[in-house]
Amino acid sequence: MQIGIMARTLARPTLEEELDAVVDHGIHCVQFGLASAGLPELPEHIDPELCDSIRKEMDARNITMAAISGTYNMIHPDKKQRADGLRKLRVLASACDRLGTSVITLCTGTRDPKSMWRRHPENDSPAAWKDLVASMRQAVQIAEECRVTLAFEPEVANVVDSANKARRLLDEMGSPYLKVVIDGANIFHTGELPRMRDILDEAFSLLGADIALAHAKDLDRDGEAGHLAAGEGLLDYDHYLSLLDTIGFDVPVILHGLSEAQVDVCVGFLRGKMAAINH
Repeated sequence: MQIGIMARTLARPTLEEELDAVVDHGIHCVQFGLASAGLPELPEHIDPELCDSIRKEMDARNITMAAISGTYNMIHPDKKQRADGLRKLRVLASACDRLGTSVITLCTGTRDPKSMWRRHPENDSPAAWKDLVASMRQAVQIAEECRVTLAFEPEVANVVDSANKARRLLDEMGSPYLKVVIDGANIFHTGELPRMRDILDEAFSLLGADIALAHAKDLDRDGEAGHLAAGEGLLDYDHYLSLLDTIGFDVPVILHGLSEAQVDVCVGFLRGKMAAINH
């Protein structure tokens, strides 16, 4: 496991300053977003020279871009917004090789028209699943053409709100270009915390072979939880990290949901837990 961070946690006026801050915290792995380079995360166009500049600055600091954020609402009730997100995803996917990454993170979405991170009762409808499958098939086609991996996150507020639904989507797509972001703080529905270990075990049993990336934050309750910095809440990190350790490759574990003031403490927390697993 390698410790990384969402680059915008350390937001600075310039890309160079932001990447310097990443290294100053002893981190050499990021989940990147084009906002760090002054663009929307899904822009209309990405200048090849900007891609080269981003990669040069990352390489100069020995920072790996584990993934780049490409989230949009894949089941937005407005079809035009879904189509717009898909079109911009192609722009991003086409730039990944030049940027130096091969993984794009996705959100499976919600019927909520204003926030893709807020649950909506229609998320469980057959129509929402049908729209997700249609959107994801088009996204996977882009991934196959551009030779990038799409990684979606099971999240209780989204249409894919469990490991079982994530497995279903993977099986329906049947593509090696579709993988999973696992976040142990995002998979517990209301009332499920007493079964934390069983639910984590099930998630890794179903998805372990398809995990491309892991997130590290914490939760103060189940359901649509209030999120905390890693190590400050209820998630069983000993068990979560031990499961990540079984995946079979050096999985990036990306810190997010924290302030810059919490970064050093959280990095130390993860390093301590990882060291205990390896001894």
